[in-house]
Amino acid sequence: MHQLTIAEIIRGLRDKQFSSVEITSHLLERIQELDNQFNSFITVTGDQAIKEAAAADARLAQGDAPALCGVPIAHKDIFCTNGVRTSCGSKMLDNFVPPYDATVVDNFQQAGAVSLGKTNMDEFAMGSSNESSFYGAVKNPWNVERIPGGSSGGSAAAVAALLVPGTTATDTGGSIRQPAAMTGTTGLKPTYGRVSRWGMIAFASSLDQGGPITRTAEDAALMLSVMASPDKKDSTCLDRPTQDYTANLNDSIKGLKIGVPSEYFGEGLDSEVGARVQEALKDYEKLGAELVEISLPHSKLAVPAYYVIAPAEASANLSRFDGVRYGYRCENPADLRDLYMRSRGEGFGEEVKRRILVGSYALSAGYYDAYYNKAQQVRRLIKQDFVDAFDKVDVIMGPTAPNPAFKLGEKNADPVAMYLEDIYTIATNLAGLPGMSIPCGFAHGLPVGLQIIGNYLDEARMLNVAHQFQQASDWHQKTAPAAE
Repeated sequence: MHQLTIAEIIRGLRDKQFSSVEITSHLLERIQELDNQFNSFITVTGDQAIKEAAAADARLAQGDAPALCGVPIAHKDIFCTNGVRTSCGSKMLDNFVPPYDATVVDNFQQAGAVSLGKTNMDEFAMGSSNESSFYGAVKNPWNVERIPGGSSGGSAAAVAALLVPGTTATDTGGSIRQPAAMTGTTGLKPTYGRVSRWGMIAFASSLDQGGPITRTAEDAALMLSVMASPDKKDSTCLDRPTQDYTANLNDSIKGLKIGVPSEYFGEGLDSEVGARVQEALKDYEKLGAELVEISLPHSKLAVPAYYVIAPAEASANLSRFDGVRYGYRCENPADLRDLYMRSRGEGFGEEVKRRILVGSYALSAGYYDAYYNKAQQVRRLIKQDFVDAFDKVDVIMGPTAPNPAFKLGEKNADPVAMYLEDIYTIATNLAGLPGMSIPCGFAHGLPVGLQIIGNYLDEARMLNVAHQFQQASDWHQKTAPAAE
């Protein structure tokens, strides 16, 4: 049963081939048996999951159950869950149990989905390797000596290891797409504002966006149909009606114009990764699509602009964690200053401290105009590059990451080298565009992801394009050795 996709589980439940309790119990047993290899979960909610599955079976028996009723999923530990610890991968929130659900969590509950628990992540979503978690690094099911990508590495590894068919995740600079690429899964970052951020612990508020990680584009469409909804509690959430993203999956892509940025195939791209992406593009031509060479001239500035804007917003967002109201509090503080300094110094990890310092510096008097304002101006230029490109093409494609998954600890001493792993994904966050990664082959024995970037609010077309590729290939059906 663990090999079933979400779409197959939905059909199986409705055809009474198995019950939600049966598949939920089976997956919980796999998590208990196998996850010590991967460390993909922080919290497993077994008893609660069985209760939710039993309730789902009762709804299914009545014949009026919603689409995902009885389907097991898991949530990235950045989404608040009522009565269940929400740690954000940090010592700072190790004891935080929210009294409410994030809108995304509530949406899945309303849809009848069963939550198996909370997945591991880089601390406060800051990282590209899932090595900065307070709960230890996540391991890649394709090779447990390698990273799964970050920050949603736990979500991606859990799907790749067949512990759960789909997970929620978040993407601030590539944190859904990059781990999806490195674990051979399908990951989707929607248009900024498409999915509510209410109850999602903030890293960088103008960049963060929730989305799904699954095995197939069809499953991503099913999950996005639940996740994406208007929300009055989030002022940045778009007031767009909920839609069925599976409706156009089978449309022909003949005549589709695919933009191929020259900047994404230059120096720094692993030759085998580049070859797999080029092969995927040729497969699209066989499906009737047309390749159009385009330029995104300011893409080289995306990484430096991002690493001014994101840390600046993080330094503001994380100022609330001070040892006073909730979260970690140091022992026996001498005074208020000591309380602040030691609670934050002891509660935050090294990567979070690094970004807070960078962000505070960029926002400080005398440097705000030189760094933060300039980065926002560059952001506007990057957005305009995409606007100009979409005048000529329907979607843009290229590699998701420049390299396959690297070894655990390999880049810990060089933060800049780590940051460059997001070089192809960051620009879409700066522009607020939707993007996704789908498996397209292997390099050095490890999965490679093809990135698909869509125009604003064009998730349906992007999913259609991804689904058509998966109908013509079987890369998404490959199973990680450790999951067998």
